[in-house]
Formats: sequence, structure tokens, C-alpha cells
Amino acid sequence: MCIHACMAGMRMAAPLMALRAGYSEIAVGVLLALFALTQVFLALPAGRFSDRHGFKRPIGMAIAAATFGAGAATAFPVFPVLCLAAMLTGGATGVAVIALQRHAGRAVSGPTQLRRVFSWLAIGPAVSNFFGPFVSGLLIDHAGFRAAFFTLALLPLATWFWVRPVKDLPPLTPPQGARTGAAWDLLREPDFRRLMVVNWLLSSCWDVHTFIVPVLGHERGLSASVIGTLLGSFALAATAVRLLIPLVAARLQEWKMIFSAMLAAAALFVVYPLLGSAWAMGACSVLLGFALGSVQPMIMSTLHQITPEHRHGEALGLRLMAINGSSVVTPLLFGAAGAAVGIAGVFWSVGAVVAAGSRQALLLKPGR
Repeated sequence: MCIHACMAGMRMAAPLMALRAGYSEIAVGVLLALFALTQVFLALPAGRFSDRHGFKRPIGMAIAAATFGAGAATAFPVFPVLCLAAMLTGGATGVAVIALQRHAGRAVSGPTQLRRVFSWLAIGPAVSNFFGPFVSGLLIDHAGFRAAFFTLALLPLATWFWVRPVKDLPPLTPPQGARTGAAWDLLREPDFRRLMVVNWLLSSCWDVHTFIVPVLGHERGLSASVIGTLLGSFALAATAVRLLIPLVAARLQEWKMIFSAMLAAAALFVVYPLLGSAWAMGACSVLLGFALGSVQPMIMSTLHQITPEHRHGEALGLRLMAINGSSVVTPLLFGAAGAAVGIAGVFWSVGAVVAAGSRQALLLKPGR
């Protein structure tokens, strides 16, 4: 949460500073892309590194990179250094996420415990995405950008206080005769391919909702505060369902949850552009938040069950690379699609694709 909050705060503060300094929207778009692009390129190396060296070493490197990035922006608050800070804090967050998810998956046993631990872990980014920008905004208004960057640089250091007493698990060596090679070899496994397809489809739903709802709200003449409330209600619902999952984890099955979420998301995407009032759109956002928020813990639990334990880091790296690649491409792709077929057409197209892809979730059923 501390490293992620540093990145989230920088992602809000750095573009704002660039805009106030007179940089164009294109320059700010490049700056924002650097937060995700770094994670795309670092995901696989970070996964392999975690497989070889465990938990604390990659976390220590992530702490150093995030602190240095935000600290450099404090000392030299100019656009090139802000770009460097974006790459370092974004990359540090990706490395920390992979190391933490791998360690958590190894620290527990059984599907029920996996569902519980990944539900708790999924709450962290939601809290960080609120805390980092909120603290940054307060500090920018009352003390300036340098004070905000300095405070953000201190957050990763707090991570070591929490990590230091954790007992690192010994690295695993591949079993004799086990396949080792490029991370892409994991895609030869049918279940892993299916899981990556499902993960990409649902991640795209999340990105499309975040990107298209403001456009749809603008078309309907909704105020900025109403549009923000729609997105906020979606995020709160996604967090709430992750709080509920640990309480009923023993009764859940991953493939059923994923399949149900895909069908629900497809139906809600069909209905969403037909709704006329802000209240109806808000209810739809809440339901969509419940559906999509329930998926990540199920996907993470499934991933740890279907991939070899000594390659969990690589599998997590592939997943993170796909998510961040989607986050970079989706706004461009669906922005162009919206101009061609309209916002409603984008919603319906995504709903149709997700509904068609739900069969992949059925094929994840154990013992099929």
C-alpha cells in the first residue's frame, strides 16, 4: 500500500505540475503512459527475479527505486525528471506487486486460503488509489509540489518497517524433469491461456468503464461531480465485494465466480448506455463494481493452482504485463471505436465480446 500510494500520488501530482508549467496535453499523456509502460517491460524480469530471490530482495529494490524517483522530483521538479520519477515509481510498484503476490500465494495452502488472502490483497490498491492522490492534493494546495513529492518519497521507506520482520520463504528449484524455459512457454498450457484471455477481457471491461463513462456523462450533460460519483461508486462496490469474499471463501468456486461475473458484466454493458438518469447509471456502476471487483481474487487463486510453484513469479509477470498493456492500448482503441460507432456501440461491442469469452471460464472448471 505504501509503495502503491507513492505511485498513485505521483500519477496525480506530476501531470498537474506539468500542465501548470505549460506543457501540452500530449506531453502529459506521454508522462502518464510511462507509469504503465515501465511495468509492461519490467513484469517478466521481475517475476523471474522473484522466483530466484524470494520476497525481500525485490521489495528492497522497489523501495529504493520509488524513493529515488519521488526524491528526484523533489530536488529537480522539471519535466524530464518527472518522466524519470514516473518510470521509477511505476516500475517499483509492479515489482513490489509481483513479489508480494508470489509470497502470499506460497505462504498459504489450499483454494480457500488463496481466495481469502488475495481478496485482502486486492483491497490494498483501492486504499492506495485514494490515499496517495488525497494526500498529494492537500499538500500541493497548502505547501506546494515539492512538499508533496517529499512526502511521497517517504512512503516507500515505511514499507521496510512492515517487511523487515517477515520471514522470507526459500526459493524453489524446479523438480527434476520439469519444463523450464521462456516465460512464454506457460502459454502452451491450455488452462493458463484461458485464464489470460479471461483476465484480459475483464481488465478491458474495467478500463472501458473508466474511460467511457466520463464521455457518456459528458454527452448526457452530467456535471463533473456526478461523473466522479459514478466512478467512485464503482470503486467502492469493487472494494466492498473484496471485503465480503473472505467471509464466504469456503463456499466459493473460482470458475463459477468468474463465469457469473463475465455474464453479469456483459449484461450491464448492454444496459448501461440505455439508461437516462444519473441514479440509474449509478446503480449500474455499483452492480458492475460488484461483478468486476469479485474477479481478481478468483483469477489470482486460479493462477496459483494451475501454474508450477517454481514459476509463479513468471506467471504473475505475464499477467501484469497483459493488464498494463491493455491499460495503454484500450483508451486509444475504444476512443477510435467511439468516434466510429458511437459510445453505445462501444458498450455493446464489449458486452458481446465478454459474453462470447465467458466459455473460457467454463473450461476452467476442475475435472471437466
